Amino acid sequence: MAEQNSGILLQTGLSYDRPEELAVAVERIFALCPSARRLGPESSVLLKPNLLAKHPPEHAVTTHPAVVEAVVKALRLRGVKKITLADSCGGIYSEGGMRSLYRVSGLAELCERLGVVLWEKTTSAPRACDGRLVHEFNLITPVHECDFIIDLPKFKTHVMTGMTAAVKNLFGCIPGLQKAEMHMRFPDRERFGQMLCDLAGAVAPDMIVLDGIVGMEGDGPAGGKPRALGLLLGGEDPWKIDLAVASLMGLEPGKVPYLAAGIRSGVCPAAFAPSMLAEDSAPLNPIDSWKLPESFSSLTFSDHYPVGLRWAGSLVTRLAAPRPVIRRSDCIGCGKCAEICPGHTIRIQNGKAHINPSGCIRCFCCHEMCPAKAIAVRRIPLFRL
Repeated sequence: MAEQNSGILLQTGLSYDRPEELAVAVERIFALCPSARRLGPESSVLLKPNLLAKHPPEHAVTTHPAVVEAVVKALRLRGVKKITLADSCGGIYSEGGMRSLYRVSGLAELCERLGVVLWEKTTSAPRACDGRLVHEFNLITPVHECDFIIDLPKFKTHVMTGMTAAVKNLFGCIPGLQKAEMHMRFPDRERFGQMLCDLAGAVAPDMIVLDGIVGMEGDGPAGGKPRALGLLLGGEDPWKIDLAVASLMGLEPGKVPYLAAGIRSGVCPAAFAPSMLAEDSAPLNPIDSWKLPESFSSLTFSDHYPVGLRWAGSLVTRLAAPRPVIRRSDCIGCGKCAEICPGHTIRIQNGKAHINPSGCIRCFCCHEMCPAKAIAVRRIPLFRL
């Protein structure tokens, strides 16, 4: 992490179609961050975008190429020659799969044009850390080989964690289906949040440039709806960036599992404060009528039990918890959901996906990875907020 935090910068009114303005906005973020002064011709920089799955830029699932290009240009201005762009998809991790993902996201063409190394291999290595819950993570090789990491997340909602931004984006540093293993090891929100908190300490990005020019609301991170926001957030501290995102979305930090874990661990402030913004930052005001995931409860399930059911405790929680449901009419039978499922509870039968509810841990990996948006997240009406 950077040696001195200088606040975060929120900029508004931006568009992917005005690259000159976007370049100026990114340059302002670099100028704000003391860590950027370390950059030079000998630097080895990793760009970590959000590339959840194979989606074109207009779906607002992945980090937009225009933002990545502005970051690359800022690095070139500082003489940086060695720039690598890398991520790990959510499904089966293969070189062919990554090449396809990079191509559809628009980043393959960008990297070729700008001379950026596009990491297509699937190698990884362990890294020890002093996390509260996890003491070693297996991370993709570029994380180990670089000396400067720029986290390039997307401004999106998330059906399991409420939101995904700088901290959650680092989950992509864990290779392929090993992410599904993490869901299986830590199936409840609290422990999964602590795992993400420990991971943020292990990866320790040096800078963050968050793409909120077009974000996603509703049932993100892949099944929601794009919404033009014109926002760019940047700085050195992923926790303060994510507190700002939570504030913009109208989420209480303590109800976002990984922010709650960060608060408990002492690495994340308890709440967003205007003093966290840089002097020349735009003011931070909650987005009007922002739509959170329909399934996401800002409170525990037990807080919404009818009085007569509170005795049932964990049984009611299990029954009331949101769960993924296949819309058979939309399912194309591609098998992506079965491929990613940590508990192997999904099968393809007669060309359609079927979920065995008894084995479902409600991680919503299937919802994230479905290319046809055929998986809904359902709660029973009795427990809706």
